[in-house]
Amino acid sequence: MATTVELRCTSDIDAVWTVLIEVYAEVRADKLHLPHYSVERFGERLARHASEPGWEALIAFDGDEPVGYAYGNAIEPDDRWWRRMATPVPSGCADKSTMAFKEIMLRAPWRGLGIARRIHDALLEGRPEEQVTLLVNPLAGNGKVKALYESWGYTEISSQQPSPDGPVLTAMVRPTRAAAPR
Repeated sequence: MATTVELRCTSDIDAVWTVLIEVYAEVRADKLHLPHYSVERFGERLARHASEPGWEALIAFDGDEPVGYAYGNAIEPDDRWWRRMATPVPSGCADKSTMAFKEIMLRAPWRGLGIARRIHDALLEGRPEEQVTLLVNPLAGNGKVKALYESWGYTEISSQQPSPDGPVLTAMVRPTRAAAPR
């Protein structure tokens, strides 16, 4: 397997819908039986996210094969993203221009090669926002996923449960161009 991937950025959801759904279904295969993780519910979230201002996706390809993706969009200070927090966020945090990093998926054969970090950084590279925020399941990978985001410069600011049948997620934030260790 090649470890060199091509990164392609788009704001055209119609052009990448099938790719995003297929990668999601493969990565989440063990949870698709749970309502919150079903492909149908992911499709609903994806459609809603893609209709939000500043939506952009970055997909990594190994030749013609999609290996992973990330996407996000701009959020305003009064966005429901901020209103759903379980505890108040640090003073002024919601007032900064912010990108919500909504999803990142990487197929198993390409994990551990630094590709997720490349996808993450490339998606943020051209963004005009001052900061980026994301939600992570603190139990994912026995805490390893949250620790990975911390190593990328994210800090915990609150928590939220976006859907009643989904997990409680940790909300994290960092400057868009943080100088996190690589």
